[in-house]
Amino acid sequence: MTSWGKLGLFAGGVLFGTAGIGILKSSDMKKAYTQCTTAVLRGRDSIMQVGSTLKENCGDIKADADAINEMPDPA
Repeated sequence: MTSWGKLGLFAGGVLFGTAGIGILKSSDMKKAYTQCTTAVLRGRDSIMQVGSTLKENCGDIKADADAINEMPDPA
């Protein structure tokens, strides 16, 4: 690639980056970021709730297994 080609690619990248920053600062994009963040936080809360339930169930299962192991053998 010639040096003019490289310079053109660089200039195009700078132009695209500058335009991209302007787009990212727009109020519509801020609304979109807010909606995405809200969805992620809801998902996180849901996953944490499922994890807590799973942990409680595992604790119950372990307690039941410990109780069975403490029983004397009927033999």
